[in-house]
Amino acid sequence: MKQRTMVILFIIAALYDGVLGIAFLSSADALFQWFQVTPPNHFGYVHFPAALLLVFALMYLAIAKNPQGNRNLIPFGILLKVSYCSVVCYHWFTGGLPSMWKPFVFYDLVFLGLFVWAYASGQSGKSRSGSPKSG
Repeated sequence: MKQRTMVILFIIAALYDGVLGIAFLSSADALFQWFQVTPPNHFGYVHFPAALLLVFALMYLAIAKNPQGNRNLIPFGILLKVSYCSVVCYHWFTGGLPSMWKPFVFYDLVFLGLFVWAYASGQSGKSRSGSPKSG
């Protein structure tokens, strides 16, 4: 993946997770009402993951600012997407998941694939053989 493409990808990822984080931090009750989903007994269960989305959004901005220098952060983004998709898919396929969580799986699967591609195509100062790059 070209560096410019990585920059654009991680800016979009930062905006996506940042907007979701802000939405669930500031308007969780309204979102649950909109989707006709019973909210948890305490909004701390929603606010903490929302705050984590903001942390990841900042991480994605750091990657966008310096894709090669912060390449080591990409696996954490990959793990976030794997975590969300696996938990939601498990509950979706084993019985009863509110529809409000389902669309995010598709977006996160796309991000997951793109993050893996970005990480796999990144160079860390060495060629694939492990020897330093020349020229």
